[in-house]
Amino acid sequence: MAVMKLYGSPLSSAVWRVLASLYEKGLDFEFIPPFGQVPAFVDGDLKLFESRAITQYISHEYADKGTPLVVPGKQMAIVSVWMEVEAHQYDPLAGKLAWELGYKPHFGMQPDNAVVEENEGKLGKVLDVYEARLSQSKYIGGDTFTLADLHHLPTLSFLMDTPAKKLIESRPKVSAWVADITSRPAWCKVVEFRKQH
Repeated sequence: MAVMKLYGSPLSSAVWRVLASLYEKGLDFEFIPPFGQVPAFVDGDLKLFESRAITQYISHEYADKGTPLVVPGKQMAIVSVWMEVEAHQYDPLAGKLAWELGYKPHFGMQPDNAVVEENEGKLGKVLDVYEARLSQSKYIGGDTFTLADLHHLPTLSFLMDTPAKKLIESRPKVSAWVADITSRPAWCKVVEFRKQH
């Protein structure tokens, strides 16, 4: 069987998302650091881009390996809703904060405090919804870890190393959820991968 290939930058949160799904599944792959549109993923004759599409493919195609990241029936509809919330409500705001509070200082640039304040307020409202949801289930999509949780890992992990962590730590259910999912062995491998590259 041909080895799967993941093309991308070790600095890309989208690459981290794909790495997390590969590690959760315990799959062998080759990482190739390129320039251009990333991440890109090759499995045999299949070529994909867009991290969330890649993680869904991995989860369905390799359903019998590692952590089950998708669930059957009606529960998957709920997981899908929360995957959409992550992609359209959470990630745009968290990504802006990661840029302002993480990347900019790393590159010697000053954060735009107005952008930080605006996006912290908006993300706080999203996290209030998460706090309510997580009072009903252990994970965002239900009682098991799924793609709905995994997709949050890159920006959650990044935000926990910035002053924006107060948004997470001030919400007990969200804080416990973040501690749980960021301590998963597969995510720890992504963190180690980032340190090595």
